[in-house]
Amino acid sequence: MTAYVLVHGAWLGGWCWRHVATRLREAGHEVHTPTLTGLGERAHLTGPEIGLRTHVDDLLGLLRYEDLREVVLVGHSYAGLVVREAADRVPERVSRITMVDAWAGGDGESLDALAPGFFRDWVESATVDGLVPPTSAASVGVTEPDQVAWLESKLTPQPRRTFSEPTRLSGAVDAISCRAVLCTPGGPMPFPQLAERYGWAATVLDAGHDAMVTAPGALADLLLQDAWAS
Repeated sequence: MTAYVLVHGAWLGGWCWRHVATRLREAGHEVHTPTLTGLGERAHLTGPEIGLRTHVDDLLGLLRYEDLREVVLVGHSYAGLVVREAADRVPERVSRITMVDAWAGGDGESLDALAPGFFRDWVESATVDGLVPPTSAASVGVTEPDQVAWLESKLTPQPRRTFSEPTRLSGAVDAISCRAVLCTPGGPMPFPQLAERYGWAATVLDAGHDAMVTAPGALADLLLQDAWAS
């Protein structure tokens, strides 16, 4: 049995992994889908003071209090920064990392520093009181009406500081086996380039950016490969 920790990206919550988690559990694995502070069912805790470090501490707390070891950490989009920093802090608890269309930076880099200019400009113009409103379902590749309704009914604003706060890394994370799942390899975000920068093996998944919503079975099948490799 493998212990998976699936960490959601910006504007989402642990709820977004529901169908992926069901498939992994049916295959006999332990699955955790934490919701980061200020998002999803924890939206009542939101505020401009919440940053990347808050979310790293959320994940470290889960690993500690659930006493999780030999974990497969899965980070989607923004959460690539979260899982890498957490793994860097406690590498002895992590066996593998999978980055699903995810951001990755070196020590001192933030999502703002990694993102293309048009995205930073949009974030700056959209931010109100330190919070970034959700994007549309269509912008992340979700177009089927039932999926759009489910997704958009649950999205919550993202604390702006999570994008601007730089990651802190010692380099320990780079010794952990990692691979990339690329959902939008021809899109405007540099996920393929980041995978190449770090030398990760990459698998292309024919799905939109929010693949856990639009292609949960295919994504779960890819994640099950991590159990076989561990």
